[in-house]
Amino acid sequence: MSDDSSTAWSLRGIHVAFLGRLGGWTRREIPAWVREHGGVLCDPHDARTQLVVIGADEIPVGRGALLDAQLEERAARGELEIVSETELWQRLGMIDESHDVRRLYTPAMLAQWFGVKLSTIRRWWRRGLIVPAREVHRLPYFDFQEVATARRLAELVAAGVSPAEIERQLRELARWVPGVQRPLAQLSVIVEGRDLLVRHEEGLLEPGGQRRFDFAAGERQSHRADFSREPPRGVEVERTPGDGGSAGRSADQAASDGSIGIARDGPPSPAKLVDLAHLLEDRGELPEAAEMLRAAMAAGGPRAELCFQLAEILYRLGDLSGARERYFVALELDEDYVEARANLGCLLLELGDTEHALAAFQGALDSHPDFPDVHYHLARLLDDRRETAAAEAHWRSFLRLAPESPWGHEARRRLGLSE
Repeated sequence: MSDDSSTAWSLRGIHVAFLGRLGGWTRREIPAWVREHGGVLCDPHDARTQLVVIGADEIPVGRGALLDAQLEERAARGELEIVSETELWQRLGMIDESHDVRRLYTPAMLAQWFGVKLSTIRRWWRRGLIVPAREVHRLPYFDFQEVATARRLAELVAAGVSPAEIERQLRELARWVPGVQRPLAQLSVIVEGRDLLVRHEEGLLEPGGQRRFDFAAGERQSHRADFSREPPRGVEVERTPGDGGSAGRSADQAASDGSIGIARDGPPSPAKLVDLAHLLEDRGELPEAAEMLRAAMAAGGPRAELCFQLAEILYRLGDLSGARERYFVALELDEDYVEARANLGCLLLELGDTEHALAAFQGALDSHPDFPDVHYHLARLLDDRRETAAAEAHWRSFLRLAPESPWGHEARRRLGLSE
């Protein structure tokens, strides 16, 4: 079962079994996929089984969950190997963590895929709810396992659970499930009313630690949104400024809700001001969030990532000139901040400054030639300028880097390729 570094690893001749909910394939697709790769699909407890793959959507917790004592004992004796679904894709070369960004997804792709705002994806990343497989010049790339987590987040928000409530309940769940740092990514989390419940052993676990019998499992499962094949459309997770009548509240009023404490016996630290800015942004209080980011930089000095966040908020507020300047400041502080350069290009394009937008996109590719989003935007710009040959080169680069992107259909259409 060892991986020979001189040759590509494959499933050829290996008896493989799958446990739990899969993130990359449906159960109906697995048999044909295993045969295609030369493997033999088995039951997990078949004596011939050499490899057990744990589905990305449900990682086992303890012996009473997916992995029983028999499987663990066989693994301890070296008779079989247990790997995650993500590790299987890595071994097969579907996720190359060192150079290849194919089958990895940028924040913009996830936002398009799930119908949420780009700032929402970044908030999930900032809060640690989704974790990138790799980062290139501050640009995160997410693998399919994190896409599954983002899908679940979109499902929770669509069910009416606020981001703050999601985080609170997940923290509570983490206390009761040993060895799990990220319940949403590692466990089977479902929504019942406004509560998050986790399937654990034979029942359901509440955030407070209480157990429930799962009487309605089949009925509830049939009513849950099915995102296994098609991403949800039109799920919105952020209020627009002014919704809910919260605009104009002071920093002390926002902090008094208990999510973030600010010391009353001295000025808050830059880190506390940044935390408060994020809280205000989560609540849709964008002018106040911008004020807190400015205060944080006044107290602790400018930082590229804070300038970037401020630019994003200013853009959402309609202050395009202010956003443009903040993107420029972010690039002055870190010239290789490729997402800032790419977003600046999109903003300049929106402002009608196509020449400087073109330069911004080219600059982003100089720092990160394999940035698929930039190839996409640059291809569209060049098509609009009727520079067909140059546009085609970028469409092809985009498809090479992100063949499964939600924008892939447009790229293939522009190139005249069949789906």
